[in-house]
Amino acid sequence: MVDLPEKLAKKLSDRNAVNALRSLPVSHGLVDFSSNDYLGLSRSQSVSSEALRLMEGHKVLQNGATGSRLLSGNHSLYQALEAELCQFHQTGAALVFNSGYDANIGFFSSVPQRGDVVFYDEYIHASIRDGIRMGNAKSYKFKHNDLDDLNNRCRMERSRNLADTEIYVVTESVFSMDGDAPDLNDLAALCKAQNCRLVVDEAHALGVFGSHGEGLVQVLNLQDSVFARLVTFGKGVGCHGAAILGSEGLKSYLVNFARSFIYTTGLPPHSIASVLSAYGHLKMPSDGLEKLRHNISYFNRKQSDLGLKEQFIISDSAIHCCLVPGNHKARNMAKAIQDKGFDVRAILSPTVPEGQERLRICLHSFNTEKEIDNLLEEVASLL
Repeated sequence: MVDLPEKLAKKLSDRNAVNALRSLPVSHGLVDFSSNDYLGLSRSQSVSSEALRLMEGHKVLQNGATGSRLLSGNHSLYQALEAELCQFHQTGAALVFNSGYDANIGFFSSVPQRGDVVFYDEYIHASIRDGIRMGNAKSYKFKHNDLDDLNNRCRMERSRNLADTEIYVVTESVFSMDGDAPDLNDLAALCKAQNCRLVVDEAHALGVFGSHGEGLVQVLNLQDSVFARLVTFGKGVGCHGAAILGSEGLKSYLVNFARSFIYTTGLPPHSIASVLSAYGHLKMPSDGLEKLRHNISYFNRKQSDLGLKEQFIISDSAIHCCLVPGNHKARNMAKAIQDKGFDVRAILSPTVPEGQERLRICLHSFNTEKEIDNLLEEVASLL
């Protein structure tokens, strides 16, 4: 085998020296407090069975898409899913991408133009940052969930730019590493007042918020105030892929200019059928969402009873983070909890800022109160 270049080997060595070297985990049968499968749909037999029926009904019993969607890969299940997304999410158009990462880099690398400005929350997801870097617009971060800081930046930018400068403001409805949320009502009002285009990543709100898990934008009835929404299917929907929701004009633009959409093989029919099946599950009466919400409330009460509120970031979502500063300490604490049978992962710098390392705990509809009790009692004993 050819050796790794010395400069790359040094980067690995440097990361290992600060206890931040990543490696692929193995499955170990622990109680799940780490996956994004909030409703347990990834393990649903009814979703799997219905997906096969949909493939048979659409006569697309094949293993692969066979090409990009612009060539041979645009099988009829895509049209069925995008129509379902429009109805479910109350939007004009939907365009399915292969992943949330593909959707974000496709959107942010192509939509904001040279001379435009993107303001992004400082805790925004890496896929959005990567997409912005690939584009030609100027970009600036604003303080996390700080609308005063954002408003001042928008005013300054408007005062020195031409009238045709587009300003895009991007946030997450639920932040993936903190579990908190911005004030979307006030944010939408700010964007309207400042003539900005609001973009919301709903990856960790889909399947968690809303009467059927529609996401926070629809809970607040803001779908007509948002220029674009990202929904992903690998979390609350329990499948794979993502979609950009917006106008027909935005969809047409992305089909023509989003390189991560144009130059890649489409998703296989089974992936699309699984998402379509999972959305059908979301629309039906189910106690899964109520169980998830109960577990979120129960977790917060138990956390308070054990005197842990100061260690946890405030969250009403399925994501809860216990701050354990220092990579070494966070990693050792996660290992101790795993040894007790709970799958909890440490989030280390540089994924989060240095000094804000943490244990990230994800709640699910299938977790029991006893499991939550035992987990939090173990956390309390280790702090």
